[in-house]
Amino acid sequence: MHDDGIFDEAVAATYDNDDAISAPEVVDPIVDLLVELADGGRALEFAIGTGRLALPLSARGVDVEGIELSRAMVSRLRAKRGGERLPVAIGDMATIRTEGEFSLVYLAFNTINNLTTQDAQVACFQNAAAHLKPGGVFLVEVGVPPLQRLPVGERLVAFACSDTHWGIDEFDVVTQEFSSHHIQLRDGEAQKLSVPFRYVWPAELDLMARLAGMTLKHRWGGWKKQPFTSVSRKHVSVWQKL
Repeated sequence: MHDDGIFDEAVAATYDNDDAISAPEVVDPIVDLLVELADGGRALEFAIGTGRLALPLSARGVDVEGIELSRAMVSRLRAKRGGERLPVAIGDMATIRTEGEFSLVYLAFNTINNLTTQDAQVACFQNAAAHLKPGGVFLVEVGVPPLQRLPVGERLVAFACSDTHWGIDEFDVVTQEFSSHHIQLRDGEAQKLSVPFRYVWPAELDLMARLAGMTLKHRWGGWKKQPFTSVSRKHVSVWQKL
């Protein structure tokens, strides 16, 4: 039986319910930038998930394919209008290959952190470069590690607090490993989920890109090309294949 890992059917069933990642005012600027970067060529999404970006990108006329580890997530994509037409390879985005060359490979919403070793993250960059045509670009959206919010010796940062959801990130500043702990109230019951990650610094990503034969072309503080500054909570970075 295929192992969907963290993104099993229970997660896939509610993944699109989060307006913070799925609302039109969030998705539209992302798709605008992806269309620009694809520049009339083909696009490949690592961790295509439920198709929240790939489907509107396809609707804008971009030829989109995907790679996804979770069959449960792909099942949700297939159930959406147009989802049955998108080619999706099932497997690890750090290693699996698809046919042909692409103008754009992209990896959104912190998903590089789901690769929990530096070796796997390096392999992801190498795999992206292997799919790109010369001059093509690899885009990653990821948060800046929030260690400035940690008092010396502390490990925990709260990131969510509502009547139905509490979230705490737990950091190991030695190994760069961290876990996001979620407690959610559903039907009167508390459900706990912990997700393992590895955080990564912008300069570290630049070195991974260099090892894969790519160089930094853009780094913004968001999808609307906001400046990236010392207080930016995330970055959208684009590396170009040499």
